Amino acid sequence: MLRLLSFALLLATWWIAAAVAGSVKLPPPSAVLAVAIAESQSGALFLHLGATLARVTLAFTLSMAIGSALGYWMGRSRLANRLGDPWLILLLNLPALVVIVLAYIWAGLTEVAAIAAIAINKLPTAVVTLREGSGLSLVWKIVLVAELLGRPNGIGFEIGVAFQLFDIPLLLAYSLSFAAVVLVIEAVIVQPVERRASRWRLRAA
Repeated sequence: MLRLLSFALLLATWWIAAAVAGSVKLPPPSAVLAVAIAESQSGALFLHLGATLARVTLAFTLSMAIGSALGYWMGRSRLANRLGDPWLILLLNLPALVVIVLAYIWAGLTEVAAIAAIAINKLPTAVVTLREGSGLSLVWKIVLVAELLGRPNGIGFEIGVAFQLFDIPLLLAYSLSFAAVVLVIEAVIVQPVERRASRWRLRAA
């Protein structure tokens, strides 16, 4: 009930802000919804959503597989923890944009480079998750940057196209559609997994 009330408040605020700012700068929800429906009917929205979710899945799986092994090793071995900690700190503080740009320079504007860059950005978080028992998280924001800079499809690519065309309704339609999918996945998959993991950690302690 509170979430519905919050959502209604958000829509009301959006309508008021659009009326004050003007539809050119901030289109109302109805205009954005019309664009989202049109993109859905053409199939473009689902195509780009699918491409982005595929990259998220591949990068997350790769980073968690490697990060889990490293995190378990660092958690069990004091020597491994001392050797790996400086690298972990470096990767945690290295901007995601730098990793993505270097991956594209070294490996070209390829799918492999994009997936590798996203996975490398996620890797230190995966290590910390296993070593310290912190929460799970996916790579939603990072994948959009990778797509914006060097992929021919995906939500990030479409956001870049909308920016170049100064098409605010298109930009918001793709951004909010992606945000809605993220919220559903986080609520249905990620948070239940995290709750189970938390119970397991408590029993193990």
